[in-house]
Amino acid sequence: MKKLLSYPLSLLTYFFFLLIVCVFHPIQWVCLKWFGYEAHKKSVDYLGFCLLKTMSFTFSFSKVENIDLIPKGKPLIFVSNHQSLFDIMGFVWFFRKFHPKFVSKIELGKGIPSISFNLNHGGSVLIDRKNPKQSLPAIKKLGVYIETNCRSAVIFPEGTRSKNGKPKRFSPNGVKILCKYAPSAYVVPVTINNSWKMFQYGSFPLGIGNSLSFTVHTPIKVSEYDFETLLEKTEQAVVSKIIV
Repeated sequence: MKKLLSYPLSLLTYFFFLLIVCVFHPIQWVCLKWFGYEAHKKSVDYLGFCLLKTMSFTFSFSKVENIDLIPKGKPLIFVSNHQSLFDIMGFVWFFRKFHPKFVSKIELGKGIPSISFNLNHGGSVLIDRKNPKQSLPAIKKLGVYIETNCRSAVIFPEGTRSKNGKPKRFSPNGVKILCKYAPSAYVVPVTINNSWKMFQYGSFPLGIGNSLSFTVHTPIKVSEYDFETLLEKTEQAVVSKIIV
């Protein structure tokens, strides 16, 4: 019965999701071209808010915990597990004060209204995971950017989304480069729960009645640890709160 109910609710969710990305695409363009970075960033904040709210059509909601732990005015490297598209929307909205920029796969940089535009023009980097000669310099550029501007990078070191919530082993390369080129940064471990349940049946229908959470753990100053210790502490923090 629950899955049967999810079909009409999913249609409604996807309709508004598509409507929102189409409406915000020209809004982003105008904000960036006419008013600059701050206006564009504000439009992306509300894009994230609106897309996150489409979950309410499936009686699903989201929250963030312990956000007050995050230091202000410092470069930040958010390191998180990855479960679904809604992870990104949550980071865009809940962590908007920290100007989050994403390490994203290159495939998302083309053909998706609003989302592709923001990834290409909002300070994020698009990487080809099969081509280290392209991906590593791109991540280096992001590290330099957040160090210079005291903004934040978001990286999902599992590489791909978990389809059942179970964590995958962290890949060190991207995090290591960000830490190297943003030496004054803090690594902020974040645990995401129940996001995968939105897609437990695949792309359609969506799961219903889910409570997504973003749990912030104690930030770790990059300069205080060797990288191996830092990555181990980060991974342990993220995994410690994953509920499967």
